[in-house]
Amino acid sequence: MGGSKTTLMVVGALLILLGIAGLVIPTFSTQQTNDVAKVGDLKLQTQTSTPHTIPPPVSVGALVVGVILIGAGLYRRA
Repeated sequence: MGGSKTTLMVVGALLILLGIAGLVIPTFSTQQTNDVAKVGDLKLQTQTSTPHTIPPPVSVGALVVGVILIGAGLYRRA
């Protein structure tokens, strides 16, 4: 049963870190390379950038759940 306490605290810490990261950097973008045309050995490609936004309530929710999980891990330990 000792593993479940540690697991709760590790998952809680990860959620807190992700929540803080979401509040500090709410927008990020990913890039994808697509093949446009291919003629013999010649290949034409294009890169597209897609922006993603993390809503603040999601980040705050991750923080709250992380704190609750760490608290539950500490409560079980006592």
